[in-house]
Amino acid sequence: MLVHPQPNPIAFSIGPVQIHWYGLMYVVAFALFLILGRVRIKQPHIAAQGWTAEDLDDMLFYGMLGVVLGGRLGEVLFYEPAYYFSHPLEIFQVWHGGMSYHGGFLGVLIAMALWARKRQRNLLDVYDFIAPMVPIGYAFGRLGNFINAELPGRLADPSLPWAMLWPGVEGPRHPSPLYQMLVDGLLVFVIMWVFARKPRPRLAVGALYTLLYGCARFVTEYFRVPDWETTVAGMPITSGQVLSLPMIVAGIAMLVWAYTRDNKRTVPA
Repeated sequence: MLVHPQPNPIAFSIGPVQIHWYGLMYVVAFALFLILGRVRIKQPHIAAQGWTAEDLDDMLFYGMLGVVLGGRLGEVLFYEPAYYFSHPLEIFQVWHGGMSYHGGFLGVLIAMALWARKRQRNLLDVYDFIAPMVPIGYAFGRLGNFINAELPGRLADPSLPWAMLWPGVEGPRHPSPLYQMLVDGLLVFVIMWVFARKPRPRLAVGALYTLLYGCARFVTEYFRVPDWETTVAGMPITSGQVLSLPMIVAGIAMLVWAYTRDNKRTVPA
């Protein structure tokens, strides 16, 4: 049986300033967005749409605001509203963790809508462009959760080779942040990157990511201790699954729309 390594959540200090691993994971995620984005704008079907490195840099600024603001507000409103409303100052302590992916997803959609309006870009093309780069950033976010010993998994069979003793909870646990890093993050990234290398109908790439993440998260939630849980048709369903169901439905609907409508793209002049 494995034991959680419990690394120091503080990576290093510069005078009185402490740099947390959780925050560094976001820096890595944003850096990978720029690196992968520069690879992506060189792909012929993407280059034909007129994407530039300047677009990428500007988009990252908007995306960072969407991730941080949306992710934190999602955590406050979707998962622990009573706690944060009783401790309002902790809302701003993002270095301790506590970021909702679904809130960040909505935040990025809004931020990209603002960016598209500013740059007079088709919003659906923007979503298609960024979708393949999103899951790898998510993977590093889950690694940050693991370093912080957040999101413990459900009880696991002690015979499971990777069952892990988790700080602060009893019994062997599934290392759920690592499951989500590997499945919701890395696996979805590989599928999306391969799919997006070829021209697709408008919104097909963004729709596939929405569907894949929703399905992956719905499955990996079975191994995670839920923030809250309810019952639907006699079946237990977790908070993460409740929030993922609209993504699954929307992803399917958008894929149908993408492949049944005339979605020819117009290349910017």
